[in-house]
Amino acid sequence: MQTIISANSSLISSLKVANKLLSELESQTQQPLKIIAMGDSVVYGYGDHIGGGWVERLRRQWMSPSSKERVLYNLGVRGDRVSDVCRRLELEFGHRGELRNKVPDVILLSVGANDSPRLGKANGRFFTEFTNFQQQIADLLDLGSSLAPVLFVGMTPVIESKMPFLNCLHYNHLDQYRYKEATLQACQQRNIPYLDIFDLWLSRGEAWLQEQYSDDGLHPNVQGYENLLHDILTWQPLH
Repeated sequence: MQTIISANSSLISSLKVANKLLSELESQTQQPLKIIAMGDSVVYGYGDHIGGGWVERLRRQWMSPSSKERVLYNLGVRGDRVSDVCRRLELEFGHRGELRNKVPDVILLSVGANDSPRLGKANGRFFTEFTNFQQQIADLLDLGSSLAPVLFVGMTPVIESKMPFLNCLHYNHLDQYRYKEATLQACQQRNIPYLDIFDLWLSRGEAWLQEQYSDDGLHPNVQGYENLLHDILTWQPLH
């Protein structure tokens, strides 16, 4: 496995902005912050038969009497790509305000992995061509930012030896890295905090990574979702 690590120092200012923004939002409202999490099967929690995935685990934690109360809606859909999330974002957002004339306070996005595989063969065409992906991720971030503050949790790296997924979707780290970097750069350009799970997990080594995944090599297992939640909870914007 090739480990690819990039510096995140350029995100420090945006992380501070996001953390300050969440604190200000909570101080300005007498209601708990309402957050929607939108994305693919990893947002949905596929593979975690115990905790229901990182979003569900986070939702339960925030419901604890000992925790800062925040309302979290899981709007993950298995198989979604960036274009799918963009199509449904505004409608989903408009129906999660709970109170009359209210809308969610924060949008938490995690999507893009399903855009990166090659179809049919290892050197086949991309599921979403890269230039199209760049425009689609820009459109998604611009739309989200027009509705509410946005936070972005990056994709998890696959287990390459388990590919292709469903015998037709050929994921690999180099292609994932390219799509991840495009998302990271688009977030940086908009001062949107981005948590680089891809680089973080690869940096922990092959043996550690193998232990985090279900048999399909694409979705985290129970332990993987536990560690993913830990990484997200230690991320400054969600403190």
